[in-house]
Amino acid sequence: MLKEDEYLKRLAENFSSNLKKSGATESSVLISNSISESVNIRNKKLDGSTRSDSLNVLLTAYVGKKKSSISSSNLDESHINELIKKCVEMAKITPEDEHNSLPDSELYFKGTKNLDLYDETFIENSKKIDFIKEAEDEAFKKKEVVNTNGSGFSQNKSNFILANSNGFIDGYKSSNFSAYCEVVAKSNGSMERDYEYSSKRFFKDLLEPKKIGEKASELAIKKLKPRKIKSKKMKVIFDKRIAKYFLYSFASAISSGTIAKGTPFLKNKLNTEIFNKKINIIDKPDIVKGSGSRYFDIEGTSTNKLSLVENGVLKNYFIDTYNGKKINMKSNGRASGSTNLYFENGDEDYKNLINSDKEILYINETFGRGANIITGDYSVGASGFMVENGEFIYPVSEITIAGDLNDIFNKMVLGNDLQFNYSTNSPTMLVDELTVGGK
Repeated sequence: MLKEDEYLKRLAENFSSNLKKSGATESSVLISNSISESVNIRNKKLDGSTRSDSLNVLLTAYVGKKKSSISSSNLDESHINELIKKCVEMAKITPEDEHNSLPDSELYFKGTKNLDLYDETFIENSKKIDFIKEAEDEAFKKKEVVNTNGSGFSQNKSNFILANSNGFIDGYKSSNFSAYCEVVAKSNGSMERDYEYSSKRFFKDLLEPKKIGEKASELAIKKLKPRKIKSKKMKVIFDKRIAKYFLYSFASAISSGTIAKGTPFLKNKLNTEIFNKKINIIDKPDIVKGSGSRYFDIEGTSTNKLSLVENGVLKNYFIDTYNGKKINMKSNGRASGSTNLYFENGDEDYKNLINSDKEILYINETFGRGANIITGDYSVGASGFMVENGEFIYPVSEITIAGDLNDIFNKMVLGNDLQFNYSTNSPTMLVDELTVGGK
């Protein structure tokens, strides 16, 4: 059972008090409790089961502009007292940094907690096993499915309290349930794998197990008997589950830590058009039951909706307290990174995208290094399908997709099929004139 708020608060207040007594001029204490359980299935047989119950503390001490942090999972009183002394002593011998400080008090979260982030539902191991076996049973109904690479179900419950010497003390519970099924299909010597995955705050919102197994088998079977294609430049469509990876690169390039180093390809681009005018990017922490929703970041700073890109123009960075001071900007509650990050829907219907040219490459899987946020170079291995006159003709494999993110951002066209399945989401995306490397 998760540790309750009052227990965690008592610990946090005690640690904060002792940090001050030991000589810290400012301090923060993060105490977190997490219980995770998972089962793994392979070919409809149990392949493993794990459970972890962790209680951890992260102490941060400031002595003037000097700072030190230390963490531990041993919360025995004698050990913690030594840890507190060590943390303060380490701070005293650390070089001063003028940017070290707690967040400004007016930035702390003071709102109402109404995002519905915690599901009390507890799934017994036997039901976890039944759930994912049902997914595999459905997948094996297809004669082409001969094996699984492993399928699983997990549930995670967590609670935390953050306290600091400015008087902030708060926290909240959250939960996550996830299930996946990865299968192997075979036909006439050709063998391919694919998967389906579902992750939600509430158990009842998970994709049904039969649908997980059905989708996994459908995707794997479609990839059988792939062909190689010649190298050329062409239009490329990125499936929704792949298109979202462009947002990961974008988010890394606009983090205040990266900006402060002056190295990303988007440096000095604030209030500059970096996408075409139809592109809008939002980070929205207040989606009810949202996978990435949160009330405040790891520093206690309130997280509000952030318009990152408006009509193609870069309007905001992800800013934490320390790096924000380095670039003369206030924290916007992103010390923990993005929340629910997404491209807003575009104007194009899915059918219009796949009918936009006589020949289009449709990508539904990528692998490899991806984007270089220093140079903006983009290169990935990929597989997918050749689309001709709006019809999926045959699967393709052993190709690479290459381009420059500056160019890709300007050329991308977004569909109108956005779904909030994960913490980072995108509609289907088309990019014109990418270099496709084949045989």
